Amino acid sequence: MHTSASLAPGTTIAIVGAGRLGRVLVRALRAAEIEVLGPIGRDERIPDADVVLLCVPDAAITGAAVDARPHAGFLGHVSGATALTDVDFSLHPLQTFTGAEGPEVFRGIGAAIAGRTSEARHIGEQLAVALGARPFEVDDAHRASYHAAASFASNFVLTVLDSAEGLASAAGIPRDEARALLAPLVHQTVENWATSGAAAVLTGPIARGDEATVAHQRAAAAELDLSDLFDALAAATRAIAARRTATSPLSATEESHA
Repeated sequence: MHTSASLAPGTTIAIVGAGRLGRVLVRALRAAEIEVLGPIGRDERIPDADVVLLCVPDAAITGAAVDARPHAGFLGHVSGATALTDVDFSLHPLQTFTGAEGPEVFRGIGAAIAGRTSEARHIGEQLAVALGARPFEVDDAHRASYHAAASFASNFVLTVLDSAEGLASAAGIPRDEARALLAPLVHQTVENWATSGAAAVLTGPIARGDEATVAHQRAAAAELDLSDLFDALAAATRAIAARRTATSPLSATEESHA
């Protein structure tokens, strides 16, 4: 994909929405020496700008777009799930935000872009590059799959980790301590997955075929009303184990104790 180092000199960008991402985008764009207006609250007047970027909840995009359209040379949103029906382009940073991050949070991350025209798409691309992100295209037909992938990689991971905290707490380990103890395991697991993919690095009782241990784990999960989640995850994990076994079987002694 062709990329441009920066937006045209003098380009003005209005950020509508003062939530987590809106605030971080303002800081990052100003650090890139781009003229930024905002963040502008949804009840505030929107100034005229070359680019107006809507950083509002998905359900508010249509209404915000109606208000912003008369003031925008190009109108965009930052949603990964919402189509381009009401805007010219989209820019979705593939990252999670608290609102307190510095400009460096965008450096090296992916940013999904799309545009109703090649010119509009190029605006999204230029914004991504100005932030230090790596733009890649996702069209409306594939938004649901893309956004689901992001939710699995972030939101659902937190659901699983919260369940792990609860199980550790049931074992007598305070939640704060449990996070500190489990975090290195999580970090290494993610590093292994990033390098080789899930099937190649899967460990644990399901990978070993140790159904007795799996049954004990399920019983512990059931005590915290987590049996449905455990069953769903175990079934999906068995499918991963089957893929790995089909390509590169390992003996039980080669498996991790985890």
